[in-house]
This record gives sequence, C-alpha cells and structure tokens, in this order.
Amino acid sequence: MHANLVPGVCTRRASAVPMPGQGRSVLHGNNLAMSTPMSNATPTIIATRESRLALWQAEHVRDALTARFSLEVHLLGMTTRGDQILDRALSKVGGKGLFVKELETALEEGRAHLAVHSLKDVPMDLPPGFVLAAIWQREDPRDAWVSAKYASLDELPQGAVVGTSSLRRVVQLLSRRPDLQIEPLRGNLDTRLRKLDEGGFDAIVLAAAGLMRLGLAERIRTRFEPDQMLPAAGQGALGIEVREDATALRALLAETNHMPTFLACHAERAVSRALGGSCSMPLAAHAVWQGDTLMLEAALGDASKPTRKLLHTRQQAAVVDEAGARALGTKAVAALHQAGAADYLPVA
Repeated sequence: MHANLVPGVCTRRASAVPMPGQGRSVLHGNNLAMSTPMSNATPTIIATRESRLALWQAEHVRDALTARFSLEVHLLGMTTRGDQILDRALSKVGGKGLFVKELETALEEGRAHLAVHSLKDVPMDLPPGFVLAAIWQREDPRDAWVSAKYASLDELPQGAVVGTSSLRRVVQLLSRRPDLQIEPLRGNLDTRLRKLDEGGFDAIVLAAAGLMRLGLAERIRTRFEPDQMLPAAGQGALGIEVREDATALRALLAETNHMPTFLACHAERAVSRALGGSCSMPLAAHAVWQGDTLMLEAALGDASKPTRKLLHTRQQAAVVDEAGARALGTKAVAALHQAGAADYLPVA
C-alpha cells in the first residue's frame, strides 16, 4: 500500500473488508444505484488509485463535495494494473484502460459510487453502463520541462537522454531535437522524479498540472507552450465517472461540472476517439476559448517513424453544447485526413 496515505482515509484493496470503525464506509453488493448517497445516512465512496497524485485529486473532490453538499465522503484506495506494470510501455500492455478498469469494477460491484480520474488517462470510449458525470475546471494543461542541469530543451547537448513514455511527447521532442535519446519513463510522479534525481536522465517531461497539485511547481524549469508541445486530450482536467444508472448522483455531480472545460475536453476527445487515440498513437489535441469561439488544434505523428514530420490542423467554431464540441473535433479529424493521416495510422 502507498506509503503516503493520509490518516483517516479509507484505503482498502478491492477485495478487502471494511476497517474497524468504518463498517458503513463502503456499500457491498450490486444494488448501489438503488441506494443513492444523498445524505450522511449513506456515505459516498470515491474509488481512487493510491498514488500520491491520485489521492490528492480524490481528496480534492471529496472536500468539495463535503463542503458543497454536506455529504459524508470516504475514499476506496486501489492499485490498478497500470500501477503494477512498470517495466513495459503502456502501449505494449493494454493502454490507458489499465489505470481505470479496477475502479470501474468497484463501481459495477457496488463498492464505490464514483471514480476520480486524470481525464487524459481515461479511454475515449467508456464501457457500457458508465458515463463521465462531470469534468472539473482544468489546471495548467501544458507539459513541464524538469531538469537539474538544463533550463530548457534548447540547452541540452547533442545526444542527451530525455525520459518520457508518452509517444505524443516523443514525436514532438524529436521534431525539434532529432538528435536526442528518448528513454522510457514509467511509474508515479514521485518515482519519475527520483529516477531523474538518481542521474538516469538529463531531463524528463511531465504534466505541469500534477507537479502543481502536489506543491512541486519549483521542479519545473520551464513550461512548453502549446505551439512547442501540444498537450494530450483532457490534460490537466479531472473527470468524474459513475454508473449510468446512478441518476440522482449524476444530477448532483452535474452541478459541479465546469462547462468551458467540459466542452473543450469533449472536442479534444472527439479527435482521439475518431482516430483511435490510445497510448500507442502519438496524437495531441488541445482546445482553448476565445470569447464564445472554441479554437481546437490537433497534431498527429507516426509511431513507426517518430522523426517523421507531424501533421497539424487548427479549427474553430462557436460551440454551445456537447454536440457542437464533438462536431468541432470531427472537423479537425477531417482536416488531418485531408493532410494524409491515413498514412500515419497503424494498419488495422
């Protein structure tokens, strides 16, 4: 179990029984939707990974729900397959779904009511019976440059070693510095920083949002602007997943939804969904608001030829609802296909 668990947080494994004094913290059985957590009579259970960042995110949601709705909320800490497999790239062992499957199982079996995710880790298509009930306001979506030796990418010497396991970051780094040696970097945030500090890399690239949430902003030497490295779909945002039949809970969580982030992320995710976006595809999509107009930029690289020129598109539309956001994403996909995306995509 994670060494930095917060005192008082419920941290049981998926198969464990309630801890002493917390017998009412977790519901059991398959009738969770029949027992909606609308009061302290039925505590609300959040399923979360046990990494320090995941716990911060779940605690952030717990505290907000407690303050706004006077709910009693507990956390169900779980270790996912994505956390356990650290010696292989996600693209080789199942992709982003490895970080959410166990949490969804807890929802399905009635051991939790909702799951909190880093939205960029959530597969574009959820399993039947699950929905994103809310997307919360995005933190800084940019990628962060972290290095003890070099203040920026441009300062790296020829052949320097940079750590990242994101194909999206790999192709964008190599598009600017094809001389670099890119090495895989897995593990939670603290593990990645430790590997850098132990001298395994000259620099690493991480999401700025995670560093900021854990009070580690001082580790950031510089942030990549989107025109330097385009973020992943949903990067920096928190998504709250529930069972589709939990109608009362969905209505409650809808009140916490941040609509500008919700619409921007749905436009981004529409790009990834249409192109089969996963950990095995170097795809970026990022949307920003300019007044009532949503500006969406997408970039696609070739996983088999990471130094190949990236395809880019920038599209915009006046967006007022989810359908409009998805339509904007579809427009961006059409532009990428017109630019030759079919030749970049893996053969089915």
